[in-house]
Amino acid sequence: MIPTPQMIPTPEGNGKIAILLSGGMDSATLFFDLLDAGWAVLPIRVNYGQRHSRELDASRQLSEYAAKRFGERVMEPVEIDFSALGRQLLGSSQTDATVPVPHGHYADENMKKTVVPNRNMILLAAATGVASSRETYYLAYGAHAGDHAIYPDCRQEFIDKMAAALLVCDYEPIVLVAPYGGIDKRGILERGFRIGVPYELTWTCYEGGDKACGKCGSCQERLEGFAANGVTDPVPYA
Repeated sequence: MIPTPQMIPTPEGNGKIAILLSGGMDSATLFFDLLDAGWAVLPIRVNYGQRHSRELDASRQLSEYAAKRFGERVMEPVEIDFSALGRQLLGSSQTDATVPVPHGHYADENMKKTVVPNRNMILLAAATGVASSRETYYLAYGAHAGDHAIYPDCRQEFIDKMAAALLVCDYEPIVLVAPYGGIDKRGILERGFRIGVPYELTWTCYEGGDKACGKCGSCQERLEGFAANGVTDPVPYA
């Protein structure tokens, strides 16, 4: 059964769940949401040849911070290296160095240049294999309502079909958990503030560097979410 929007399932079975922890604020919030609910969580990060390593660094820092706070319920993180594959995913500003990062709001047509071909199917498939090999039969990822406009692999139709595939892809069914599909950045942040997510450790910007650009669609949506909650974003901006 797929958890409904805004529903974090209570631990079942052996109490273990894997998560695709990108280092962004959405997956970070879901990571801490699951830990707060009592799950033992396996963080999985994927190097898919993305434009910069800042989000991978953020994922590592989040795992380390969580381990200090939640102890052994943070399982040993796994990093998957798909960088060679990423070099073949052409046409996206996130994996193709010839495509500049577009600036503007997510509603703008040029934001489609940030779509990585088939990314979430690739990442979820790999994470499923890792989770299953560790007898972890739940897998979470932080797709949310704000992604629906331009990212086909964050829409409910995709989530439903992937969830159905994961139930029959191995001897033991894998339950896909995507509870943020019906809420936006503002709602995600509201959850995160209540459970003490260290947003200063997260990285959302599509560009690398010491400071976030503040101009790409990802930065703008993040800033709007913080502003809607009346909170200053702790991440420095250029």
